[in-house]
Amino acid sequence: MQSQDRTKIRIHTARAALSNQAGRFDLSCETIEDGWVSEPDASRVATEIRQEAARTIISYNRSPDLPFDRSLNPYRGCEHGCIYCFARPTHAYLGLSAGLDFETKLVARPNAPELLRQELRAGKYRVAPLAIGTNTDPYQPIEKQQLVMRRCLQVLSEFNHPVAVITKGALIERDIDILAPMAARGLVRVGVSVTTLDPDLSRRMEPRVPTPTRRLATIRRLSEAGIPVRIMVAPVVPGLTDHEIEALLAAGSEAGADAASWIMLRLPREVSELWQQWLAEHEPGRAAKVMARLREMHGGRDYDPRWGQRMRGEGEYARMIGHRFKTACRKLGLQEKTAELRCDLFSSPAQVGDQLSFF
Repeated sequence: MQSQDRTKIRIHTARAALSNQAGRFDLSCETIEDGWVSEPDASRVATEIRQEAARTIISYNRSPDLPFDRSLNPYRGCEHGCIYCFARPTHAYLGLSAGLDFETKLVARPNAPELLRQELRAGKYRVAPLAIGTNTDPYQPIEKQQLVMRRCLQVLSEFNHPVAVITKGALIERDIDILAPMAARGLVRVGVSVTTLDPDLSRRMEPRVPTPTRRLATIRRLSEAGIPVRIMVAPVVPGLTDHEIEALLAAGSEAGADAASWIMLRLPREVSELWQQWLAEHEPGRAAKVMARLREMHGGRDYDPRWGQRMRGEGEYARMIGHRFKTACRKLGLQEKTAELRCDLFSSPAQVGDQLSFF
């Protein structure tokens, strides 16, 4: 484990993680400082992009506390680098670290649109809303060149398939030409996550995410294009961002959001240690309070993975946050539950070789 001595922790430019421990399925290794610097600026860690030929693309879940049963991930890892990201431990399945590897060693899945088309055409497929962005952000910076998400949206539009998109990326504005017509058919809803209105805290906690002001501008642009948008106060960080709930909801409402949701900070597996390293470096005066609040909601543990508890915790503090959120939503006219996306329009578009019907 990397030393917690603040003089020995290296802060990497525009990265959130302060360590890069081996994944839980990999052999451990230790970096030794030998006096030699291998690059001009050792604080800079370049982004690496690998290509993966996926075998399937739609993932199914049976989690009772999720509002969807299927999702799609165009990318593994996320360059946004949010230190609190609950998806970080998934990088261990690639033999990589949940730390710096997660935000610097990314995997694109360029055959995702073709696989999606095949899976939607399968005779056994039954339509239901597809969630994108529930693990890693489909509009992280590499999407600008890779275009995996845009091509997946084009496929979904061809099939009239309902989709819910979650993002922090302003790049979603590029795809308004696809999203707006889908929204007019009742096929899409977007959730934009805004964790804090403090640009300094945001830059330290989520280093390559657009600023809070820029994300609110994205909500406005999507809303003006007729695309229903939910502001997601996610995650709520006790002792750090919890005082902003009402202000965040008001800002989202003013920007055009018609709905809202919230999730408490989650620290599964390696995320807990990474988060605590970040707190010790960036918020040492509030670290003890933040962790005490979290443990209070999870029976003395950093995280409780039980369904029904993992998203919001339990106890007086968790109930108070929920009450404040509901009260603010009522005052602002923000919905917590929204109309279901349409599934009745789903159909497979004709392709070369199809037998045409006479009726």
